Amino acid sequence: MASGQHNKYERRQIRRYRIRNRVSGSVARPRLSVFRSSIHIYAQIIDDTTGITLASASSRDDVKSLVEGTGKVGKSAAVGKLLAQRAKEKGITAVAFDRGGYLYHGRVKALADGARAGGLNF
Repeated sequence: MASGQHNKYERRQIRRYRIRNRVSGSVARPRLSVFRSSIHIYAQIIDDTTGITLASASSRDDVKSLVEGTGKVGKSAAVGKLLAQRAKEKGITAVAFDRGGYLYHGRVKALADGARAGGLNF
């Protein structure tokens, strides 16, 4: 590849680092981090001051009962609802959304909407 050009993975990493410079999780407002693979989607709520994961959910968990719609977008919304449910059990209501360098579209947007529907504020 010519100098000064980046592939798709490198461009996402650059966007991810740029977002992480601005978004940081605290005790009062932890960070909701999203990772999207080709098949599954993973989300976790992280307190960056201590480096501890407070709650997590993924499409590998049993989310069949929460799925509305079809395919990966429906599963992503269900993961958002499951994560919100687990966060509320721990007393978390407000989070800072970290889209992980992905466009706020499709599965990432569905996860965010599901989390909002479950009661998280961001």
